[in-house]
Amino acid sequence: MTLTAPWRGGWQVLNWDVFAGRLAAGAAAGSAGPGPRLIAVDGHSASGKTTLAERLAGCLPMAAVLHSDDLAWHHSVFDWRPLLVDGVLAPLRAGRPVNYRPPAWEERGRPGAIELPAGLELLILEGVGASRSDLSDLIAASVWVETDEPERVRRDDERIAAGEVTREIYDSWMAVENPFISADRPWSRADAVVAGNSAVPHDPLAEVVVRWRAG
Repeated sequence: MTLTAPWRGGWQVLNWDVFAGRLAAGAAAGSAGPGPRLIAVDGHSASGKTTLAERLAGCLPMAAVLHSDDLAWHHSVFDWRPLLVDGVLAPLRAGRPVNYRPPAWEERGRPGAIELPAGLELLILEGVGASRSDLSDLIAASVWVETDEPERVRRDDERIAAGEVTREIYDSWMAVENPFISADRPWSRADAVVAGNSAVPHDPLAEVVVRWRAG
């Protein structure tokens, strides 16, 4: 990936709580309207988005994670904005909890629901395309997780071998994901880029390797 946004300095190693606090402060400054501020965690498949989102939520009070895969499930790889706005953001903005079953969940008998408590201050949306351009008006801050392609492929191969996803489904997803992300270039709008695998010495459990947008 070639970073096309103006990045300040080089890679920094920060404690997770310092990184989370700085990102949350930026989200507060960039937010508008009622309801929780939306932080998007974006990146290619197997880049480390889910791990990053969960660690952020663990550092921030009144924060929760929403996985875009739950909205996209048997619906559309990227065309799920109406589900996000109507099914999740609308009740949160009205001060209500979320207990949402997307249409495909009903049609295919998937048990459970997307559940989020009322009163959240931050909603961390993680997934491929979480910070794409047609969601820009909803997002207060965004992170791009950058992981080398060979490492991403290795991780995805492990998921396929473990039966988490079939090769057919994976290949069909990549056929949509790769050209979409290449065209949309979400890293160019990110407030921070996090290294999903880095040669910079650090303790992954306690520290994160990050590069910030200038200004």
